[in-house]
Amino acid sequence: MNDNKMTPVELRATWGLGTVFSLRMLGMFMVLPVLTTYGMALQGASEALIGLAIGIYGMAQAVFQIPFGLLSDRVGRKPLIVGGLLVFVLGSVIAASTTSIWGVILGRALQGSGAIAAAVMALLSDLTREQNRTKAMAFIGISFGITFAIAMVLGPIITHALGLHALFWMIALLASGGIIITLLVVPAAPHHVLNRESGIVKGSIRQVLANTRLLKLNFGILCLHILLMSSFVALPGQFEQAGFPPNQHWKVYLVTMLIAFGGVVPFIIYAEVKRRMKRVFVGCVGLLLVAEIVLWGAGNHFWTLVCGVQLFFLAFNLMEAILPSLVSKESPAGYKGTAMGLYSTSQFIGVAIGGSLGGWLLGSFDAQTVFLAGTLLAAIWLLVSSTMQEPPYVSSLRIVLDEAALNEPDLEQRLKAQAGVTSVFIVREEKSAYVKIDSKVTNRVELEALIASA
Repeated sequence: MNDNKMTPVELRATWGLGTVFSLRMLGMFMVLPVLTTYGMALQGASEALIGLAIGIYGMAQAVFQIPFGLLSDRVGRKPLIVGGLLVFVLGSVIAASTTSIWGVILGRALQGSGAIAAAVMALLSDLTREQNRTKAMAFIGISFGITFAIAMVLGPIITHALGLHALFWMIALLASGGIIITLLVVPAAPHHVLNRESGIVKGSIRQVLANTRLLKLNFGILCLHILLMSSFVALPGQFEQAGFPPNQHWKVYLVTMLIAFGGVVPFIIYAEVKRRMKRVFVGCVGLLLVAEIVLWGAGNHFWTLVCGVQLFFLAFNLMEAILPSLVSKESPAGYKGTAMGLYSTSQFIGVAIGGSLGGWLLGSFDAQTVFLAGTLLAAIWLLVSSTMQEPPYVSSLRIVLDEAALNEPDLEQRLKAQAGVTSVFIVREEKSAYVKIDSKVTNRVELEALIASA
């Protein structure tokens, strides 16, 4: 039997939780390309309040994500996921039922309050074995990118055909489907796995925040989502002024996203296989700067706007792929879960700032001012990213230890002496060894054999 082959339970958990995560993320992204145009018909709407409606989702996510992740250790993963989805459904129903922008803002805040991402990752960790967990986590990451692309296309199509209220009703329906999948498809975990690779650990947040390399990456994801949200507050109106009606916007997003998905693959391979991560990262930030400059100068020229969007999506999709990889590489052994939690929180703070600031700038000035602000932010990010060091090309492993291994006094030294091992952190109360390795030199099988021989 191939021990690295996923079991039926692991496959159900991976597909089920990946689907739940994707259905919920549609609620964030489907609204993005349409709320600026269709939302202006709501009672009391203004550009600033539209931006707030977009951004408040991220602020609620940022506030509740880490506490809900820790709470899932006490109340259980599935109850918290179902509860979070119920809150999300409630927010969607409120947004679908209201005729006021303030009702949409309340609904979006409730949508963001159902923060289940950390609980989803923790349940996935409970249901998968160590040797298959990386594959399961990668599937979730890939589903995130695909969901973004689908949402950018479906949002304008649905809203034009059925209206903004119908879009929120559909989002509520999708989240309800997520509840059904959680209850009927996702297996129940027999016990919680305290895994520092996928979960946030109390008392470790301060240490992670003190890591300047991780801080630069958190600043990066913050900037990336400020640029995303602020740009898409301004873009729909710019396309409309260029003579391209809102019901046709999905065509631009479809073509540019497809090109971007194919275009980033060679750069991802170059960054990972050739170990040129910093070069690709800095180049990517530079491309975002160029995209914002193009959008800033585009005015009402349709094809210039399309070029700006294409450059933006190329850089955005590439950055979404390599930033989590960089966080994984830079996080100390045993602190990857906490590092990823703070990274996600920074991402949603960026959503909040980008939506709110973009809406305020659009209402107080114009779309060119929004893109100018994005240009300045991208320039600052480029300066910060140029100070980054080349990351260590390592992978994180968690190895379960039996009593014999725990009683071996020299185990940590033996592991550190193994070629390809860069750091070791043994947590005896968790019966675990957290190890950072160069996967081109050693692997899990060799380390488990070394522990067994000890």
